[in-house]
Amino acid sequence: MSLLTRPALATFVAKAMQRVTVMADRRSGGRGSAAASHARFPEYPRKVRELTIPTSIAPARATVYLPASDDPAPPVHVNFHGGGYVMTLTELDDPLCRFLAAEAGAVVINVDYAVAPQHPFPAPPRQAYEIVRWVAEHGAEEGWDGERLTVGGQSAGGGLAAAVARQALEEGGPSIALQVLHYPPLDLATGARNKRAAIAKPMLRPWMADVFDTSYVPDVRQRLDPLVSPAHPSDTADLKGIAPALLITAEYDLLRAEGLRYAERLREADALVEHHDVRGADHGYDGQDDEKAREVYAIIARRLRKAVERR
Repeated sequence: MSLLTRPALATFVAKAMQRVTVMADRRSGGRGSAAASHARFPEYPRKVRELTIPTSIAPARATVYLPASDDPAPPVHVNFHGGGYVMTLTELDDPLCRFLAAEAGAVVINVDYAVAPQHPFPAPPRQAYEIVRWVAEHGAEEGWDGERLTVGGQSAGGGLAAAVARQALEEGGPSIALQVLHYPPLDLATGARNKRAAIAKPMLRPWMADVFDTSYVPDVRQRLDPLVSPAHPSDTADLKGIAPALLITAEYDLLRAEGLRYAERLREADALVEHHDVRGADHGYDGQDDEKAREVYAIIARRLRKAVERR
């Protein structure tokens, strides 16, 4: 067993990773990763405003991306960034958010949610659900249509989006027109060292997963919770009525197999709109490969438009 599965050590490493990221940002004067993200896809302008959403966990800061639309109440998409439930990487999703605001004609809310180890499970999925519920209820005063609501996320953010959809199913709303799960972790109950990727050295290494999983859910027994591991065989609940899903996996990703399992669960519940496997790609591919990113972002935008179109 890896030493990094010990909660105290995983917490130490996770906090060190957080500090390194903050220090790098400060050294660049805030112009490092943010500037690089803002420079991608220059044809999509960055029209944003800041927002703070109240929750029982902590106030959640968010960046609201506004579409160039004449619609006085456009649909709204809530985005949760990746980072292993540990890293705050909201700016990495700036190109995606600008793309979706323009191509899907939606308000896109990019959420800076509470992360572990400061906020371990169940705080992040609960906060994420409360954020989405708030977005659904406050459209009239904020300038979007809360009844045309979608959610999504990349990596850990996809795991949170799946958890939001599950809570909405079990708690009677809000109504979610589409959940977009982009290379999500969906089975933390299975240790990373028992997972296999199609290549020898995938981007997501087992030691990283040990740090992230242990920081997020220190008690291994809780990793069987459906909000953590809906793709684990122990979760046999009926998902009939859960939000329709677009599930995107990457061919070389360590997490691909659990994505395929969850896609099958959603298909059995008549909730799988589309499963798209990105060939020749690894976890987080869209951060480096603009061509593949554009192709997949276009699929997401098309599905968002269709999910919320007025009939």
